[in-house]
Amino acid sequence: MSLYGTMRTGVSGMNAQANRLSTVADNIANANTTGYKKASTQFSSLILPSTGGAYNSGGVTTDVRYSISAQGTFTYTTSATDLAINGKGFFIVEGTDGQEYMTRAGAFTMMDDGSLQNSAGYTLMGYEYSSTEDPTIVVNGFDGLQQINLSSGALNAKGSTAGALDVNLPSNEEVGYEKTTSLVAYDSQGNTRLIEFTYTKTADNAWSVEASYDGTTIAGPIAMTFDSEGQLLTPSPATITTTAQVIDGANLNALSITVGGSSQLASAFDVSNGKIDGNGASKVTGYEISDDGIVSLKYSNGELTPKYRIAMASVQSPDNLKPLPGNVYSQSNESGVVVMGYAGTNGYGSIISGALEDSNVDIAEELTSMIESQRNYTANSKVFQTGSELMEVLVNLKR
Repeated sequence: MSLYGTMRTGVSGMNAQANRLSTVADNIANANTTGYKKASTQFSSLILPSTGGAYNSGGVTTDVRYSISAQGTFTYTTSATDLAINGKGFFIVEGTDGQEYMTRAGAFTMMDDGSLQNSAGYTLMGYEYSSTEDPTIVVNGFDGLQQINLSSGALNAKGSTAGALDVNLPSNEEVGYEKTTSLVAYDSQGNTRLIEFTYTKTADNAWSVEASYDGTTIAGPIAMTFDSEGQLLTPSPATITTTAQVIDGANLNALSITVGGSSQLASAFDVSNGKIDGNGASKVTGYEISDDGIVSLKYSNGELTPKYRIAMASVQSPDNLKPLPGNVYSQSNESGVVVMGYAGTNGYGSIISGALEDSNVDIAEELTSMIESQRNYTANSKVFQTGSELMEVLVNLKR
């Protein structure tokens, strides 16, 4: 056995325990870091070939692993922009370098420009929301993502396009009887426009309805006929369609008003259902984030309008992602390719608004590891010291 080899083995052991102690120090320092995933040190022996009955001591090498796939507990907060993922997946964030990264650190705060940034300065990314279909995503890349912005709709106005007006027309009135009611619609600039509907009895079980705005006819007269039970027969389909108007530079869209619930019974004229879509100009007063990642803006008129869908990502081997400063990760050769998706679909976890994922560090476990590392470091130093002393004895044999 080589005394030099013994000393080198002792040094190898001390270096390995120093590495372990470094991961312990990082874990303890980040025990309260949102979304932090602990590091651990794995040891592997280095065996040298032995010849002629002499044993050659090798040493030990270390490999640092990260428990990225191990989920932490949750801490609930009062901020709707604090986000946690319950299950598989990562948020996509953009750094100041313009590159996209993955993270579980969801302590996002709305900045003065409306963007959402976490405590490390990374901006949350997603797709523009569509009410008819999920946004098209690039499955294996970050193309098409945009910054989620909560002030993108500081003022909102939506022109009316459809509504409903169900009335009862009194069957016991004389021919020529006339009654008027109205609906408030919104033009493209959010102005209110009063649409009047005039019903006139033309014969038994027969009426006409005309829609007008400011004295100008925009639909009708349209014939409405009823059966002997007072149920609507025509028009079929039971819809009144108005013509579009340009009013003071704003567009009043063509309106499709359903009247299928109208009746003709021996009772007074009555409106049982009158509604129309659209809204006037209103300010953003808040926001909501659903468990499937839909970001909706809340307006002063009470309307909740979906604007974005938070994107999520995953890889085949999350524990092999490359950790970077700021508690973010990037793809590595061992992790596999990035696969995109949405919360609550294809195995991705749900998003919890008003919560943060805690670090998965166990302080008791780390302190135990610290004591073990300290004792093992001391033991390896004794091996080195003993080798050094034997070398001194060998040198002094000549005296």
